[in-house]
Amino acid sequence: MSKILSAERIAPKEYDFWVEAPRIAKNVRPGQFAVLRASERDERIPLTIADFDAERGSIRVIFQAVGKSTAKLASLKAGDEIRDVSGPLGNASEIERYGTVLMVGGGVGIAALFPVLRALKQAGNKVITILGGRKSELVIMKGECAAFSDELIVTTDDGSEGIKGLVTDAMKMVSGRGEKIDRVWAIGPSIMMKFCTATAKELGLPIWVSMNPIMVDGTGMCGCCRLNVGDKMKFGCVDGPEFDGHQVDWNDFMNRMVQYKDEERISMEKYEAEVGDLSWL
Repeated sequence: MSKILSAERIAPKEYDFWVEAPRIAKNVRPGQFAVLRASERDERIPLTIADFDAERGSIRVIFQAVGKSTAKLASLKAGDEIRDVSGPLGNASEIERYGTVLMVGGGVGIAALFPVLRALKQAGNKVITILGGRKSELVIMKGECAAFSDELIVTTDDGSEGIKGLVTDAMKMVSGRGEKIDRVWAIGPSIMMKFCTATAKELGLPIWVSMNPIMVDGTGMCGCCRLNVGDKMKFGCVDGPEFDGHQVDWNDFMNRMVQYKDEERISMEKYEAEVGDLSWL
């Protein structure tokens, strides 16, 4: 059992938890994730570790309530306990001094981008960060990302903050002004990472993406998180979560991500019938 030290709703359907997990906090590195299970009969939820405090013995996870399991997790409060927290899992990001890195985050993917961004800045890189969302309130962690960025650019679909447009527009803008980019990271919704990869290819830039396939155990045993990367089968949990975006078969990945949509909808409808109104999410 792991105690929730703090729980905050930071945007519509988006939650920020600090969870007691001393062994994970002591060993985690940027880019790795944990698997949470709210109670014994609940689904296992893989979440990238957004931050950690080894001295306090805690980790930070930020997630979106999109189905029954994440909605149940969102209903927990500070002082409640999570049944299982396993980690750190996956491979850490390759942190080196590359020169200038372009960091692109969208939605809750910004939480996964942040520890990588911070580590790259601490390694001596020039960091240019692009954060995007449908509207201003969905662009999270702006202050924290700005603290470790030489430049922060915000894009919103509706123009409520920063540049009206997509993160790919900002990528082209940065490249178009003559900025020499040595490496790109893009973390966010699947469709965003797909088009960031296409833009990076157009601009001739290497790009890393953090993949979030359907996952069960997180240790490579179940095979649910398989991906086609460079014409080879890879597992998101043990071979990733980060991969060369240019090598990912995006169409195959996105088709696999929607194969259980009907079952997820039915499960959510049953849960709402059990607990009542979920408008608080």
